[in-house]
Amino acid sequence: MAIRMKTRFRAKGPKTVADRANVVGYNLWKIAQEIVRHMEKEGFKFASDVQLVAVMTEVIAFLVQIADRIVYGQLSEEDRTTFVNALGRDLAEHAQTNLSAILGPGDHARQFIDTLNARFADYAEYDFSRESGPSYAFVRYLGDRVSSEMAQTNNKWVVEHVMEIEAPEAIKLLRKLVHEVMGIKLN
Repeated sequence: MAIRMKTRFRAKGPKTVADRANVVGYNLWKIAQEIVRHMEKEGFKFASDVQLVAVMTEVIAFLVQIADRIVYGQLSEEDRTTFVNALGRDLAEHAQTNLSAILGPGDHARQFIDTLNARFADYAEYDFSRESGPSYAFVRYLGDRVSSEMAQTNNKWVVEHVMEIEAPEAIKLLRKLVHEVMGIKLN
């Protein structure tokens, strides 16, 4: 996955945790877009824009959860809360803007946040290690969610594709992103 991530600030001076979260959010959106594009190139069919958006939302929820796990214990609890909330708000703004253009008017940000919140509860059940990343079950859940969203099309190998190709590359990019933008040390 060749994505040019923007990790540097144009303006000089100190950056808040929220400023940094906005940069992470911008790049997470790009990663999710690239995953959907790559899946299409690999022959996976999306029946509609609604289905495509649902898959992007699932990927973003997965990546937000991993970003939170990466910063856990590396930021103060207050900064971690600020980071996750600012990241969610930034991504909700992206969702509102982009989904309004794709799907038409509506409260897309609210639906997006509702999905993020639901996935936070779901992913809380799965293990994550700073050294090795998400557990098999953690990544499998993403595969299952994407498969569920793509159920109306005949995409036989979507779970395997997401688990073996898309998720590992996205996790690698995310780890690098969080390291560069947040200054988090990776093991």
